[in-house]
Amino acid sequence: MKIRHAERKDLPSLVAIYNAAIPGRTATADTQPIPIESREAWFLEHVPDRHPLWVVDAGEAVAAWLGLSSFHGRPAYSATAEVSLYVQPEAQGHGLGSALLAHAIEQAPALGLSTLLAFIFAHNTASLVLFSRHGFARWGLLPGVAALDGTRRDLTILGRTTVPLSHHPAAGALA
Repeated sequence: MKIRHAERKDLPSLVAIYNAAIPGRTATADTQPIPIESREAWFLEHVPDRHPLWVVDAGEAVAAWLGLSSFHGRPAYSATAEVSLYVQPEAQGHGLGSALLAHAIEQAPALGLSTLLAFIFAHNTASLVLFSRHGFARWGLLPGVAALDGTRRDLTILGRTTVPLSHHPAAGALA
């Protein structure tokens, strides 16, 4: 398994993997497939030295991807990133998501990231278990904030720090 930074040529595969998650109604709040063009700016926002987009290269195609995105866009949150993780349906259950998540956690401090957040539907048990295994804890719940096919769905906020609090950029402000 090879984890590498996403390249522009990977964008169609990233979108295809994302779109494959839509019908299951567990991994995204989008309800219709999105076009590749709609992800051009999103792709460019993922820069390797700050908010990377990593892929699992399965030879001919991308099998999974993980992106770290800016959280809330304000300076005080600069050391926090939101994790997005998607695995091709045929590749699920083979450890690709776990490998990508472990890679992101390991790389986060070098990227200046001390906190990682994930927003996961409360009915997405597989993702909740995966993130929990990697040290994420439930930091919040937004009850009924999503409506999928007429059903209200809760959104769980998971988080974890990637450096000890004593090394956290805001630690001085807490003392």
